Amino acid sequence: MTKANIDIHEDGPALRITLNRPEVLNALSLALLDELREALEGPASDDGVRAVLITGAGRGFCAGADLADTRVDGDIGGILERSYHPVVRAIARLPKPVVAGVNGVAAGAGMSLALACDVRLLSAAASFALGFTGIGLVMDAGSSYFLPRLVGSGRALQMAFSNRRVKADEALQWGLVEDVVPLASLRERAILFASDIARNAPLAAAGTHAALRQGLAEDLREQFDTEFALQSKLRTTRDYAEGVRAAAERRAAAFTGR
Repeated sequence: MTKANIDIHEDGPALRITLNRPEVLNALSLALLDELREALEGPASDDGVRAVLITGAGRGFCAGADLADTRVDGDIGGILERSYHPVVRAIARLPKPVVAGVNGVAAGAGMSLALACDVRLLSAAASFALGFTGIGLVMDAGSSYFLPRLVGSGRALQMAFSNRRVKADEALQWGLVEDVVPLASLRERAILFASDIARNAPLAAAGTHAALRQGLAEDLREQFDTEFALQSKLRTTRDYAEGVRAAAERRAAAFTGR
């Protein structure tokens, strides 16, 4: 099934969802987010699907928010709650494992998307980057919640403050991903991994998934609220406006603390 911004394909008992805006490294437009949520709440929830794979077309997994499309200079809190949070919630609520096949760069909210999945397989050519503070914002779409739980608060802070890219070997060492594979075999390995998961007894797999997710989901709403409040405040600052301009102009931002 092909939609405007994603492709949905069944690989036996595994469902593969491919973000399909390769010309912008699969940046998250509002339309793509709507289609992804619908896929997670619709085809992915079918009883015949026992595992879900999310990956990206082309060179990138997901470059983060499409700033031109989402107009985050407006009601950023509302945008997060209407478009981003429902995708993360849909992943968390699925009673089956969701695997991220990170084929290329996962940045900003694209990294948040990968972190929200249950398991991450990374191509040797891929990398992670947050980038939020570089444009005067804070981590959102759940990344401030998931990242420290995966790598610890120290490394999470290091990534957030430095905005540097964490490459494949380092991501594996930190526990940010479960495996690193050659790019040419990533899709095959990710589908095989998802299919292996899918061979488990469905009810036992669903129960195991629910048990492991419960501790996370209990506090996720509170963390969404925290991100919402901070992001809504920061999007009105001069530093945020300067950060966005600097990013568009490919220059270093001159932040003033206002």
